[in-house]
Amino acid sequence: MNEYSIWSLMIDISIVSGLLLVGTILRAKIKWIQALFLPASIIAGFIGLAFGPSGADLLPFSDQIASYPGLLIAIIFATIPIGSSKVKIGEIIGRIRDMWSYSMLLTLLMWGGGALFGLLFIGQIFTDLPSGFGLMLGAGFLGGHGTAAALGEAFRLHGWEEAMDLGMTSATVGILVAVLGGILIVKRGTEKGQTQFISSFRDLPSELRSGLIKPEDRTSIGNETVSSSSIDPLVLHLSIVAFVVGIAYWVTQVLGSLLPGISVPLLSIAFVVALLFQMLIRKVKANAYVDQQTMTRIGGSATDYLVVIGIASINIVVVMDYAIPLIILFIFGTIWAYLIFKFIGPNIFKDFWFEKSLFGWGWSTGTVAMGLSLLRIVDPDLKSKTSDDYALSYIGMVPVEIMIITFAPILVSMGLPWILPITLLVMGVAIIVAYKYFGLWGLGAKEKNNNNKIS
Repeated sequence: MNEYSIWSLMIDISIVSGLLLVGTILRAKIKWIQALFLPASIIAGFIGLAFGPSGADLLPFSDQIASYPGLLIAIIFATIPIGSSKVKIGEIIGRIRDMWSYSMLLTLLMWGGGALFGLLFIGQIFTDLPSGFGLMLGAGFLGGHGTAAALGEAFRLHGWEEAMDLGMTSATVGILVAVLGGILIVKRGTEKGQTQFISSFRDLPSELRSGLIKPEDRTSIGNETVSSSSIDPLVLHLSIVAFVVGIAYWVTQVLGSLLPGISVPLLSIAFVVALLFQMLIRKVKANAYVDQQTMTRIGGSATDYLVVIGIASINIVVVMDYAIPLIILFIFGTIWAYLIFKFIGPNIFKDFWFEKSLFGWGWSTGTVAMGLSLLRIVDPDLKSKTSDDYALSYIGMVPVEIMIITFAPILVSMGLPWILPITLLVMGVAIIVAYKYFGLWGLGAKEKNNNNKIS
């Protein structure tokens, strides 16, 4: 085995970049791939899996390829708070209440439902399964490849090496479920007149199919906040992210030496350090020189590379060993997510319940990006304000997600796997009870029935 060097890193990046280019071209040119609405990173990942170590073994990846997701997910979480504008919760709480509640229910029910199903059903049939197996549903379907990498890395620190492969497999299958199921839901929704902004599935703009944006529809990916005569604006933002992740890694090493029995995920510390950094630059009035859109693009770039590497590095042997329980978990997850779409969405949202619930379907089975992609199909101009409301409500979601990723492996390793799903599901029931108590439950369903009567 060759010694890992800087050139090994360069070759890995080159191969993954090449796969992304191929994925982009295939999405742009091949009609049947366009019909699936698969992101270029997913296509690239499948190609990497087919020709990588678990497939034909023609791509010369280094033996460190599977270790990159742990770093990339830290980069993604570090970019979330940096550059964000200060939000006055009191002014927006009424507007984002329903989206926050729905997002919380998705998080609580997908994580809690998957974990409990794994313990009550799958774990009783396959008694040799790790007690944290059911968590792979929330990590992969709801969280996507980034969260799967984070949870996999956390479980690896606690001795469960296969968790990363299972999480990546769950995230990959989740993308397929999100896309294929979402297309069926959209077609059925347009036929039943449930969509507000399109009347036919054939009305979709070409860029949603090919992934290529026409010159007149293009927008800037960020704003220059400093003069390039001093430092390139992109380098400034990359430097901030690299600095924050570096500090976070140092903190995890210190915590590891002080608390040898507890492993804190790098992503959790990266988010906290980034939050403190944002507070600092706001305090010294330097936050105006950090562009949130550029930070978002850096996080998005890391996500694309994470998806390709995550899929390409899946160990097929491990997946086959868990094949039957995985299939059972995925079938349950698909049905569970559809039930949430069908019964929770219409009862939480009063306006644009179909569009917002469709976004929730894409998120709860694939990723937030898939939810937004499906949303653009039924709401091309984003008139429902779904993405805006989600962006604001996500501020209150990040701590919950980080706590789940941080403490789930710890509780499982301590022999207390039941605490998390029970806690999450009780919280979910509490939200529904609160909606019913205050007379907010079912407003969207009533609106839907009134519209049907009028038509």
